[in-house]
Amino acid sequence: MGLVTVPARPPVLAVLLVICVLLTGCDQDKAAGGCGVDVDTHDLQAQKAAVGMADCPAGKGDADLPDVELSCLGGGRAGSLSDIEGPAIVNFWGSNCTPCVKEMPALQAFTEQYGGQVPVIGVDFLDTYPGAALDLAERTDATYPSYADPCGDLQADGLNIPGLPTFAFVKEDGSVQLSSPGGLDSVGAVVDLAEKELGIELQGSGS
Repeated sequence: MGLVTVPARPPVLAVLLVICVLLTGCDQDKAAGGCGVDVDTHDLQAQKAAVGMADCPAGKGDADLPDVELSCLGGGRAGSLSDIEGPAIVNFWGSNCTPCVKEMPALQAFTEQYGGQVPVIGVDFLDTYPGAALDLAERTDATYPSYADPCGDLQADGLNIPGLPTFAFVKEDGSVQLSSPGGLDSVGAVVDLAEKELGIELQGSGS
C-alpha cells in the first residue's frame, strides 16, 4: 500500500490573519492605525449638526487619564482626555447600551443646569456604529460634546472601563474617580453622585 501524503496545515497565525481580513476588512496598514472606523464622514458631520451636538473642548487641564488622541464624534476638534480640566464629568456610553438611553437625558438636563460649573463630556466607547450613536443622541436630546473611541484605544492604554455606562469624575487637581452606578435617570441623581465623587457643592442652577 502506498504512502498517503497529508497536506501541511497552514500556520495558525496565517489562518487568523485571513479571518481578520475576511470578517473585518482589516489589513496591516489599518491594524497599525486602529480598526478603521471613520467617525468624521460628511454624512456624520451633517447628522451631528442636525442633533446640535457641541464640539469637543479645547482642553488645558492635566487629568489622570490616558494621553490618547480621540476623534470628536461626528467631526470637529480631536483631543485627549488627559487635557480635560476638572471638575468635569466624563461619561462612557454606546449606541447599544440600554441604561444609557435613560441616563443621557439626565446628563443633558444636568448640562443645562450645571454645565457652567461641571461640564459633561461623553465618550462613545467601543462602538463601531457612529451613526447609531448620533441617532441615540438625537433621541435623547443629548447635545453635550462626545469623543469617539470605536477601537478601544483608551483600553489599550490601560484605562479599565468595566461596562457601560461608566463615569470618570475628574477633580480640580486632575485626579480621577471611576464609577459605574448602572444608569442614572434624574438630574438629582447626577448631582448627588457628582458632589460625592468630585468633593464639591453645586450652586443653584449653574447659570
